[in-house]
Amino acid sequence: MTAPPATPRHVAIIMDGNGRWAERRHRPRAFGHRAGQKAVRASVRACRERGIPTLTLFAFSSENWQRPREEVGALMDLFLRALDSEVDELHSAGVRLDFIGDIGAFAPALRERMQAATLRTAGNATLTLNIAVNYGGRWDITQAARRLASEAAAGRLVPDDIDEPTFAARLALAGLPPPDLLIRTGGEHRISNFLLWQLAYAELYFTETLWPDFDAAALDAALEDYARRERRFGRTGNQSRARA
Repeated sequence: MTAPPATPRHVAIIMDGNGRWAERRHRPRAFGHRAGQKAVRASVRACRERGIPTLTLFAFSSENWQRPREEVGALMDLFLRALDSEVDELHSAGVRLDFIGDIGAFAPALRERMQAATLRTAGNATLTLNIAVNYGGRWDITQAARRLASEAAAGRLVPDDIDEPTFAARLALAGLPPPDLLIRTGGEHRISNFLLWQLAYAELYFTETLWPDFDAAALDAALEDYARRERRFGRTGNQSRARA
């Protein structure tokens, strides 16, 4: 399937609703997280087929450590098993896998799996899949500011030369286009500290669909809505249409 002109270059998704999906079935929340893996596979496949070059998924926020210990433990176990079972298929499909966030907080075994998956798929170019783990938008901005401050203190950077591109180059998604479309499943209408800098001009799409039920048809509904938007980036409608 070829990409129509209005197809976004970068889709970001807040995968919300696993716990509620499980609770409605009178099952533990971990059951919902396992079911959510199918939606991840479906979204990756659909983005590849629709010619979307970059997909970023919000898997585990820096605030999620506050959840019950049993749920966090189940999530960590799920991450490990998913890395073991999914990387071969992703690699065969030409998917480049990367992780953004403060991965230093994870157990060594999980960090090693992440690093191995990143290295193995580094040369792939069909789709860049970013998994945000222990990630927060405020953390991202803070660590970028800290890098710039260190470079300035070491004399490698003049503070007056710091502009938006210089700052963006120190953020977690440096080198990638910012998201054109943010999708949040599960019915909530907020961005929950996700990609605060990068979402400045993204189109926001909220759906009641719980994440385990999100499939290619649900993605197409979001893409159709996106295609109807007029993206102005501060210009008037007439100016935007003239540039199209």
